[in-house]
Formats: sequence, C-alpha cells, structure tokens
Amino acid sequence: MNRCDAESDLPHLILMGTGTSVGVPVVGCTCSVCTSQNSRNQRTRSGVLVRAPDGEFVIDTGPELRLQLLQNRASCIRAAVFTHAHADHVMGLDDLRIFSFRLEKQLLADAERIAAANGEPFDKDEFRRSGAGSIPLFCEENVEEDIRQIFHYAFADPTRQAHRFAVPRLTFRRIEPGHAFELLGLQLVPIRLHHGKLPIVGYRIGDVAFCTDVSTIPADSREMLTGLDTLVIDALRRKPHPTHMHLAEALKWAERLKPRRTILTHMAHDLDYDSLVGELPDGVEPGYDGLRIDLSLPISA
Repeated sequence: MNRCDAESDLPHLILMGTGTSVGVPVVGCTCSVCTSQNSRNQRTRSGVLVRAPDGEFVIDTGPELRLQLLQNRASCIRAAVFTHAHADHVMGLDDLRIFSFRLEKQLLADAERIAAANGEPFDKDEFRRSGAGSIPLFCEENVEEDIRQIFHYAFADPTRQAHRFAVPRLTFRRIEPGHAFELLGLQLVPIRLHHGKLPIVGYRIGDVAFCTDVSTIPADSREMLTGLDTLVIDALRRKPHPTHMHLAEALKWAERLKPRRTILTHMAHDLDYDSLVGELPDGVEPGYDGLRIDLSLPISA
C-alpha cells in the first residue's frame, strides 16, 4: 500500500492547478500575465493531489490531470473526490485508467498468493468480475449523473469493449454535505457551497479547507470553516463575477473566517502573482501550481 512520499511522512496536499476554466496563459492573449516569465503566473485548471497516510487521491480531475500528476510525481491514485461536474473539473477523468489497471494487477497478485499459501482454489476471472481495482469516485448524486453522461463509454457493457483495459474501471461513492467520510487514513468533511445557482461542495481535511468555484458560503456551512489553519478560496479576478468570488470578496471572507493562512486559487489572467504578493494583507497569499500544504490531525483510525 502506498504511504506518504519520501519527502515527508506528514500527510499533505498539493495545489496542482490554480487557474480558471481556460487556464493561464489564455490561448491567443498577449497581456502581461499571459506573457509573464514568472512560472507562478502559469496556472493549469483546478486540481489537488492529496498524499494521505494510506495512499494518494485527487480532488477533481481537470483537463491537465495527467501532466499535473507527472509534474508532482504522483505514484498511484487510489480515489477521486469531486466538488462539481463542470468541464474544467472532470474532463481528465480518463487519466485515472492506468491506476485502475495497476491496482487490479496488484490486488490480483496478492489474492493469488494468499490462495496458494492457504491451499485454496482461485478463480482469476471471477476475481476480475468482482470489480477489484476500480477507482472510487466520491461525489453527490447530480455529479455522478453528469459523469455517467460525459463518460458514458466507461459504464457501458464491458463485453462491447475491444479489450479489458480500453476504459477506466470506476465505481461511485455517495457523499453528503456535513457528513464526514474516511478515505485512505484521512477524514474529509464535504461543505455545501454555491457556485452561482449551482450547489457544489468544498472539503475540509483536518484544519485545511479547499473552497474553489464558490460565490456564496451558506450560513449553515460557515461554522465548518472556523478554526482553520489554512483556507484555500476562490478569487477569480478583481471585478465581481456572478458565479465566483472576486478578490475583494475573498478577502472579506478571509477576514470573517479568520484562518491563520488564506491561499487564493482559481485565478484568471488579470491577477499577477508578484502584484498580489505586494498588495495582499498579512496572512493572505496567491496560490500557484505546485504549492504544498501540510495536513494535520484528525487522521482516521
């Protein structure tokens, strides 16, 4: 079983992508941010890699997922949790296909070895039909419906596939805002947020919360965002937007919730990294692709 990476035995998360839905640089744009040589102005679509005590999982599967996982030296993704099903948060889902193959092979070898040691018969085909190695996707019902529609081929009759590894092996796990669940040795709490009129979720893991694509934090959710060490929060641009917090609004929420540290994410190309560093108040900083955040307790049993 994969443990935390060798760099640290502390569970941690990495902001793999801190950009808006079109990414930064924007194709065809010659603004100062899009042409900047500062790597922290180069923002891929939203995504988080979590290194938990018992393996790695991701929050959302954006279009650059494979490249993000390579950049951050991921080894074996064992699960995905979702905030919502917009394209910039789900379109890399097929990149999990390789991990379901690896997990199945590992589990198959383990099961064969145990059966042999016990002198028991072992049916390899039956084991494969059991769905061993499938990647669990933790999400709300509406997100599952959208994923099933977008990636319909992954849930079609397997006998119609050219070969067994032609599609990702996926299974769904239902989540509910306010109800904690355990994943790979960590406890996650889904938090109801609003993305314009769309209900979505953020996640609290210990004293760190990830709240992307948010325009409103409902009153019932605010208590779950108190006592934080680190708040990662949407700050799309300087001007107001109907479905995202803008910079001034994100700063107001940081002041209201009072985390020790606030990190801005989902930023468009009118937010320059160095300019933000120079103007943001103490305790607030712009995020960037590759930023690591250590996680503290609680860790599940």
